[in-house]
Amino acid sequence: MIRFHGRFLWITLLLIGMVCLLAAHAQAKAPLAAGQAILEAIRIQGPLDFCGERVPLDDPDVRERLERELLVSLDNSDDIILWLKRANRYFPDVEKVLKAQSLPDDLKYITIAESSLRPLAFSNKGAAGYWQFIESTGKRYGLEISGDIDERRNVHRATQAAIAYLKELHNLFGSWTLAAAAYNMGEDGLQAELLIQKVGNYYQLYLNQETQRYVFRILSAKIIMSHPERFGYSLSKSDLYAPRRTETVEIRVTEPVPLHIIAQAADTHFKIIKDLNPQIKYYSLPAGTHAVHIPAGQAKGFYERYDKALADWIALKNDSVYVVKKGDTLTGIAKRFNVPYRALTIWNPGGGRKLSPGDKLYIFSDSLKEGQSHEQANP
Repeated sequence: MIRFHGRFLWITLLLIGMVCLLAAHAQAKAPLAAGQAILEAIRIQGPLDFCGERVPLDDPDVRERLERELLVSLDNSDDIILWLKRANRYFPDVEKVLKAQSLPDDLKYITIAESSLRPLAFSNKGAAGYWQFIESTGKRYGLEISGDIDERRNVHRATQAAIAYLKELHNLFGSWTLAAAAYNMGEDGLQAELLIQKVGNYYQLYLNQETQRYVFRILSAKIIMSHPERFGYSLSKSDLYAPRRTETVEIRVTEPVPLHIIAQAADTHFKIIKDLNPQIKYYSLPAGTHAVHIPAGQAKGFYERYDKALADWIALKNDSVYVVKKGDTLTGIAKRFNVPYRALTIWNPGGGRKLSPGDKLYIFSDSLKEGQSHEQANP
């Protein structure tokens, strides 16, 4: 009996010891509190650079400004997730252009600071697209910006223009960091500040608040996107947005052609053509010569299908003309022929104008044909 109790006691003590060890291990592995985890995450040890130019993290002011932008970014987790997802779609093309011109890969992060890789991003200052060009600068670097086309929304064309602009800024200032600052505030403004403050280093300049934070916004995007797991973002390949596989067709048109004709020729839908060509602002391809992206694999036979669809549409259009009569209004015409008012304004751009007798409107409606048949039968 004494031997049995001794063995029982030994086993009991062993179990207690194991429980204590497991408890201690669990305590050691306990997750950090949310606030502490953020503090750990923003402790950037360095070295850190932008386009190969050292970021002076030993300067307390620089570290404070960087931490601020990291905290602002990390407070918007939905934005970060979308950065990471969209980057898989758009960064390969941007990286390819940068590499071809022997330019720093870090320049791609400007698109995150500018637009979060949103083609339709638009600022209250009139900047638009992935790289947020204002109209005058975009046109200066060869982008078409008109009533119907806005190539600031085209990632390929806008990237080429942005890189040309950044190269010019780098040649002017001799620094990619200063080039980025000038990209944000304009070269004239930055030159003035350099002259007045007699400082040649971005991190020592006193600038407007937007530009003073600008490079740090780019750096925070670089830090987070280079090591997303460190900040709690572990995305699988299936989580990422796949690059869009496209082919390009050249289309010459002498008058506007509805995008649904192009979609039909490409064996796809209107929305797909709009998504692949965000530079096309409205419902039609305007007169001129255009490079249009269509889904990969649809270029073969495209022009044959396009010619047929276009011929069918022109015949339908010629058979869908209504001659405005005295007293007609767009609202009344829409009601009469049972079509939405908005459809009338899309079929007839500038439809908000005052109507005059004799004006011609295109109305794609069976009611119009029935009315014409009735008029012909009862002249």
